[in-house]
Amino acid sequence: MECISVFDMLKIGVGPSSSHTLGPWRAAERWIKELKANNTFDKVESIHVDLYGSLSLTGKGHATDYAVMLGLFGSDPETIPTDTIPTIISNIKSSKTLVLNNERALSFNPETDIVFNRKFLPFHSNGMEFTAMIGGKKKKSTFYSIGGGFVVKEERTNHKRNFEIKCSFPYPIDKGTELLQFCNDLDLPISQVVLENEKSIREETEIDKELQRIWDTMLECMYIGCHTEGNLPGGLNVRRRAYDMNQNLKGVTPYSNPVEWIYSIRSTEVKFRQIIKWVSCFALAVNEVNASLGRVVTAPTNGSAGVIPSVLMYYLVIENHDGNFEDIKKFLLVAGEIGSIFKKGATISAAMGGCQAEIGVSSAMAAGALTELLGGTPEQVLIAAEIAMEHHLGLTCDPIGGLVQIPCIERNAMGAIKAINAAELALDTDPKNVKVPLDKVVQTMWETAKDMNSKYKETSEGGLAVGVNMADC
Repeated sequence: MECISVFDMLKIGVGPSSSHTLGPWRAAERWIKELKANNTFDKVESIHVDLYGSLSLTGKGHATDYAVMLGLFGSDPETIPTDTIPTIISNIKSSKTLVLNNERALSFNPETDIVFNRKFLPFHSNGMEFTAMIGGKKKKSTFYSIGGGFVVKEERTNHKRNFEIKCSFPYPIDKGTELLQFCNDLDLPISQVVLENEKSIREETEIDKELQRIWDTMLECMYIGCHTEGNLPGGLNVRRRAYDMNQNLKGVTPYSNPVEWIYSIRSTEVKFRQIIKWVSCFALAVNEVNASLGRVVTAPTNGSAGVIPSVLMYYLVIENHDGNFEDIKKFLLVAGEIGSIFKKGATISAAMGGCQAEIGVSSAMAAGALTELLGGTPEQVLIAAEIAMEHHLGLTCDPIGGLVQIPCIERNAMGAIKAINAAELALDTDPKNVKVPLDKVVQTMWETAKDMNSKYKETSEGGLAVGVNMADC
């Protein structure tokens, strides 16, 4: 049984894409570790990278080439000062030299040493191959970015071993029914069951510290997005909207940092229209930061990173002005567990399942987490997750220009609003009357993903990506 921690589902990284940016970045880091483990790092004479399938078709728009270079350079996506990224990339391009792991300078021309191949490799649509020239011979290593920043090696003889991680959790969960059974047997809410699993692999003080770091990153991301104006990079000239929305919505209470901003928002008018605008503003802010190579939390992916923080922020500034870290902790634990059920039973990769696998899953995660905070039972938590996903089934991934901007940014706002609505519907639902359990919608999402035409799976070869030309923008 596969064990997935909440910290696997919620990772800190750099935008714009978990599968096309964070994944290749992590793959480059893993390749360096592989070279060192094999005692060949110091013997590398030159390096070459091939990107395949979806990584090739939308790689430029997703900064996949930048991610590969930054990973090879030895930068960490969790800690790199994002304002240094343009300088690092510019230096590599101009000098045609890459300092591998910041240790060994090698001749490297991004124009010829990173190749975008339209061919799809059989194992997964996000394939990449790293080649090192050692002693005049080529040594190749293939990786796959399977969504949410998860990276696996190619294992042709037994590729299932990539996924079959021996489970050490005391309460192993693959499906919603198993989660509910543990909740009933232990008489615990979902968040507490998840916490008990997490405590089996790390101290609770460490869990709290990491969850706080995740929330701090989310909050800072919303704050930066709401206080940065101008156009997004990439050529579409998309205007940032979170700045203008925040300016129009904010009250008279002054603030100078993210925490003070929360208290300031709590003092503003909260009629229905304002609530919708605030939630949308938070979601747009995150994904505008994501689109500009800013730091976000994959939740469960970068392209859907705005849904969970915006719904949690909604709870803190609208629903519960006394909300504290314990509420944040519960929310993130529940969200992570629901996301893991979708990853195990279906996919969180748009390249495999379209946008239903990203926005749909993030909306389900947020809906379930909000339901527990609003007093819902474990059954109602899963009902909320099911409702949210049910109304994202079949959603395609068709980014214009291969950029995580249109329609991706707005979809986060829509996913957040749907999550809140799903939670409210679930709270008024008697579980005995439910016709579609969560596990059925997970299975349906996976079947829909397999049936979906490949041009709607993050290739920019269908939908809005071909219906709207770059020139039109």
